[in-house]
Amino acid sequence: MTAPGRTTPPVATATAAGDAPAWDLLLVLLGAPYAGDTVSTALTWARAAVAAGTRVQVWTCGYATSLSQAALGHAKVAHPLRRHEEHPTSVAWLDALVAEHPDRVRWLVCRFCSEERGQGPHVPAVRVRPAMSFVRHVRESAKTVVVGVV
Repeated sequence: MTAPGRTTPPVATATAAGDAPAWDLLLVLLGAPYAGDTVSTALTWARAAVAAGTRVQVWTCGYATSLSQAALGHAKVAHPLRRHEEHPTSVAWLDALVAEHPDRVRWLVCRFCSEERGQGPHVPAVRVRPAMSFVRHVRESAKTVVVGVV
């Protein structure tokens, strides 16, 4: 129910007249990705949503664009004294998610934020988009969840 004098929030724009939105969820990751557990939690949500059949777009902005840098490689040492133990990087994680579900996952990077912070080049699974296309991705998604510093 809407309060008096307020309008209802806009509904996701359909891809064509009468169609459902092209994507179920747009997950927006902002700010520094390694400042806490926020980003890893959000990525866990994304994986769970995709496993449940949801179509998910992930838009990274600000320093979160560093999550898809090709220079990260696919493995990292988890502990300096145990160099033989490797753990996947965010690049390995997103590459696997997009490869496993190419029709249900899209990983997007804000070109302005990436270039301003020197965060490229990105892995091939990533689509680098101009900042102004963010609105289009919001409109083509049924729900948008923003995680990070706003």
